[in-house]
Amino acid sequence: MSTSTAPVEPRKQFASSIPLWVRTDQPRETGMGYWKGPHSKIISATKGFQEYRQIHLADVNPGLWPPTRGVETEIPVERKIDGVAEITFQSALSPLRGRKQTRLAFKDEVNVFRRTLLYFGPPYSSRWYDLAEPGEPVGARALIYLRRRDGVRASDFRTHFVELTDALAATGMLKELRTQTFLPWIEKFWDTPNVAHDNPVDQRFHASLILGFADPAARAAFFKSRELQSLSDALAPFTSAVHAYEVSEALTFVKDGAALPQYQQ
Repeated sequence: MSTSTAPVEPRKQFASSIPLWVRTDQPRETGMGYWKGPHSKIISATKGFQEYRQIHLADVNPGLWPPTRGVETEIPVERKIDGVAEITFQSALSPLRGRKQTRLAFKDEVNVFRRTLLYFGPPYSSRWYDLAEPGEPVGARALIYLRRRDGVRASDFRTHFVELTDALAATGMLKELRTQTFLPWIEKFWDTPNVAHDNPVDQRFHASLILGFADPAARAAFFKSRELQSLSDALAPFTSAVHAYEVSEALTFVKDGAALPQYQQ
């Protein structure tokens, strides 16, 4: 793993993420296809979005993060996520502009999902690092959720999380890096009808990362590297679980504030 000498200044965004579990009474491919098709059209019409991206996760996802003492890195099968809706707003008032369309999305959720959760942080606390050269594609991604260890103050966790993301940005191996830290989870903010929202305290997350790589081989090399193991060991006092998912597709439906006629990969 090479190290970049020039620090990268992140762009701050107002973003949220919605982990999703598709219904199990139909083939998984049916649910993922409906999310990509009819459901995406409802979401894409929402006012106030700067970007709307679907993160589709591989069906088989035991966990990419290296084993770390005292940290849960194996993803429990019963809580394994199928995908994440990543929404970036134009402004802090944007969620209010989209309420009418959001109600339509609420009603449609039951057609595809069995459980949905909403995580969001303070406005402009999400950090995007521009690491790829202009026009350079991202050929593989990983999505990572982190759970704060009991007894660790939220401020200490956030401070170390920023240190971690800055270190990741400096490795020279990433083509994309997006981060979020979450406010305490409250069910009523996304209490959609006929869909489960169970989220026990010991299963909640407090931050996320999206890592982009040149190709799957670069992703595999990153997760096996000694440098990442060192970063993980330093993270362990602050974190009780790190669930790293292999991303199968990252599809953009709204970009730069405009709905696209066809999603971009």
